[in-house]
Order: sequence, then structure tokens, then C-alpha cells
Amino acid sequence: MNRVLCRSLLNIRIRVPMARNASYLIEDPKYSFLKDLGLEKTNVGVFNGKWQANGQIIQSFSPANGKVIAEVQAGSSSDYEGCAKAAEDAWHAWAELPAPARGEVVRQIGDALREKLQPLGQLVSLEMGKILPEAIGEVVEYIHVCDLALGLSRTLPGTIFPSERPGHVLIEKWNPLGAIGIITAFNFPVAVFGWNSAIAMVCGDVSVWKPSETTPLISVAVTKIVESVLVKNNIPAAVASLCVGGKDVGEQLVKDPRMKLVSFTGSTAVGQQVGVEVQKRFGRHLLELGGNNAIIVNSDANLDLLLNAALFACAGTAGQRCTTTRRLLIHKKVYGEVVSKLKKAFAGVVSRIGDPLLNETLIGPLHTPAAVEAYKKTVEEAKKQGGTVEFGGKVMEREGYFVEPTIITGLPHDSPLVKTECFAPIVYCLEIPDLDTGIKYNNEVEQGLSSSLFTENLADIFKWIGPHGSDCGIVNVNIPTNGAEVGGAFGGEKATGGGRECGSDSWKNYMRRSTVTINYSGTIKLAQNIKFGDE
Repeated sequence: MNRVLCRSLLNIRIRVPMARNASYLIEDPKYSFLKDLGLEKTNVGVFNGKWQANGQIIQSFSPANGKVIAEVQAGSSSDYEGCAKAAEDAWHAWAELPAPARGEVVRQIGDALREKLQPLGQLVSLEMGKILPEAIGEVVEYIHVCDLALGLSRTLPGTIFPSERPGHVLIEKWNPLGAIGIITAFNFPVAVFGWNSAIAMVCGDVSVWKPSETTPLISVAVTKIVESVLVKNNIPAAVASLCVGGKDVGEQLVKDPRMKLVSFTGSTAVGQQVGVEVQKRFGRHLLELGGNNAIIVNSDANLDLLLNAALFACAGTAGQRCTTTRRLLIHKKVYGEVVSKLKKAFAGVVSRIGDPLLNETLIGPLHTPAAVEAYKKTVEEAKKQGGTVEFGGKVMEREGYFVEPTIITGLPHDSPLVKTECFAPIVYCLEIPDLDTGIKYNNEVEQGLSSSLFTENLADIFKWIGPHGSDCGIVNVNIPTNGAEVGGAFGGEKATGGGRECGSDSWKNYMRRSTVTINYSGTIKLAQNIKFGDE
């Protein structure tokens, strides 16, 4: 099976043509929260200070029932050009604002998101498919990043170094990059934009956002919220521009030299192309790509703790997080017990797969029919290669794009299938003789996003987080591979792209550094005591 098949299939939306006068979910009083967000039956998907678009009409489907929610008019090539120009023009005024003043605007964006927390979370559930608590949590994540950015706006550092030359001062100064491009994926349609936008804004940057084609309503709703704050503060609203569109708009953004940084979240295959294109013009890229994440279960692991974590790590969000656990590397002493108990845990949630807007639901649908097809092909391929489906493996016969969470055993650790990320709730259970073997298996895949070790052994913990331990960007102990906090830098190594977003010093991605030497001595003195000509 092609190693990028599962991820590439997700970019395909299978559409059933509908009459333009057919009933849309936005017209159903059950979904009145859509209008609370300023959405209509037909929405404009381009914002550059004004809402205007000239591209094709995109229908947005709910993965829970396959019905059209509403439609969005996407942007054309000329629309993108308008966004880029407007953003670049807006940057001059925005960059002149003191960083604490920019932070105050971002604080207000956080408050505006709080006011729309419930309806925006409901929209994420409806359009993306994750359950409501996760969807609301995603909006909260953007709010938390606004809080983080507010603090950053008053603590952005500059450094004074001792100069070896009398009457000189050596300074490190950080300045904004300018305009940046943000390309986001369907699975975190609010949070990933927020990670980039909030931090970039306090750093003095402006942005052009190209969201996933399959979550256009979320991007329109979020942009309306941000716009309201910018307008209230008499800030040029093109500071946060939006251009919904397809591959053509994405390529235009990636190749645009005005976009000093391109932040791309998506598959490894596409991310590699983005990185190459941006590098051709010597731009910066921030890549958040695939993950083939593993949990290692040591012989001394607290199995109750593990099973609570593994259920969410493997099956939560229907397996559609880049940090979802795809591989369980289980010590031979507890392998049988873990697989048996995990099967029971999975069986206990099947009855709670359903409409993500309902309180009792724990697992929602896959995002598209193409994702269902990728799931089916992966399960069938696993069987052909000698794997055993211990649990699940079936598409659920019901409205929407629902599948069973699936446990597969019997495949070798180096099987091409095991080493391929399929964006669905499929986990491969692999037996290991010791921790060193587990670390080897963890590190042998091309991606390096997230990892976790369950153990009570302090020496093993420090081996795991040390130079000969996990080679991932996220290295956890006794917690799932998914569910990161905003305070730390989020991102991974190897084919995950190497980018870091959100906390720690990720802000450096959005600024340029200058080393400044100021001479106030009245004479010229060269460094390293070099003498040139007569003194």
C-alpha cells in the first residue's frame, strides 16, 4: 500500500451534487447556533478588510450525516492577490504599534472567543466531526494562546552583550517578519490558526490564512470574530486576512515572496513540497506534518493508568489527531493482558459512537467518505499481510462517516503498513522484549512527532528522555501521546517537519533577529584588535 495513500485520500472530498435550492442544515432551527456566528446559507470566503470573493462555490458537509451545512464562495487567484496586498499594506501600521498594545488587541480577541465559545465549539463539532467537549476545548486552546501571547507582548526579550571594544555596546534586537501565510488542516481548524495568529500578531506580523477546503465555515466564523475586535480598535482589518480556496490558492501563497514565513499543517508528502518551494525563494517555513506515534508499555507500567490513557490516545477524535497513538509497543510480560483489556475498553465505547453534538457521544465520525475508504483499505491490507483484527475493523452501517475503533495484532514492527500513518482509529499492538527494543521501534518510523512511555522506573524515564531515548519532539511519561498544553513548544522531528508552534520560544519563528553594534566612543576600533593602516 502506498505509504502516503491514507493521508492523500483525506484531501479528496467526494461530493454528491445537490440542487442549490435543497434544504441546508443552517435553515434547521436545531442548528441556530450557526446564525449566532454570523453565518448564512451562502457565505463569502475571502476577507481582506472587506468580504468579497470571485471563486467557486464550496458546499460544506457535516460528516455526522453527510448533509450540506451551508456554502462558501472561495477565492480566486486575484482574490488571493488582494489579500496579500491588503495584508502587506496593513502591516506598516500594525508593526508601529508597541508590542503591549498589540497584546491588548489579542487579549480582546480571546475575550471575543469566550463570548462565542459555545456556538463556535458547536460549529467545530458539526463541520469537522469531533465531539463537543473536544471542539469546545479546541476553541479554549485558541483562548489560552491569546493569554500566552498577551504575557509575551510585555516580555519579548532583547539582549545586551558585553563588547570587547571600549565605548561600544552590542545588542540583539528582534523585529517583526512582516506578512506570513498560514495553511491549516481540517482536524484542528481553530486551534492551529490560533497558535500561529495570536503569537504572530504580538510579534508584529500580519497574516493571510488559507484554511482547509472542508472546514470553510469555521474559518469564516473565526475571521468574523477577529475582524470585530480589529474594527473596534481602529486597526486595519486586513491584519488578519482570509482566503478560502483550493490547491491553486495554496500554491500561490507558498510561492509568494511577500509571505516571509509559511506555516503549513498537513501531510508529510505535501509538506515536503511546501518546504522545497519556500526554500527556493529563501523564505522561512514552519512545518507541522504527520506522526506515527507510539506508546511503550514497560513491564512495570500501571496498567489502569495506561488503559485510561490509551482509549483516548488511540480512539479519541476518531483517530484524526496528528498525535493519535498508532502503535502500542507492549512488554511481553503484560502483552496479553493489555490487548485483552484494551479490547474490552474499545467494546465499551462502541455504543457511544455517534452524533458529535450529543452529550453522550465519545467518538464522532471520520471527516470524509474518502477517509472511510482509506480505513477500509488499511484494514483489508492488514489482513492480507497476516494481521489479526482483534477488535473493530468495520464501517458502521448508519448515516454519516462512522467506523469502529480497531485493534490489529500479528504484523511485524517493520511492516510498511505499520510504518504508514493512516488517519483513522487503527492501532497496531506489537510485542517487545525490553525497553531498548521499544525505543528502537519507536524511532524507526520516518516521522518523529509524539511518543510516550508508561513506567514506574525512574532510571527508565531518564533513559527515555535522554539522548538515546525517543527521537520525537514530544516525549511523554505516563500520559497519552495526544493532548498537549500551550505552554510548551509543539512540533516534531524528522519527517514531521521540525517546526515548533505555540509556547516556549516558538515566537522566534515569527521575528527576525539583528545583531546591533553601537559605537559611542568617537573613534573607530576594530574587533579582534585588528589594526588597519595608521591609527
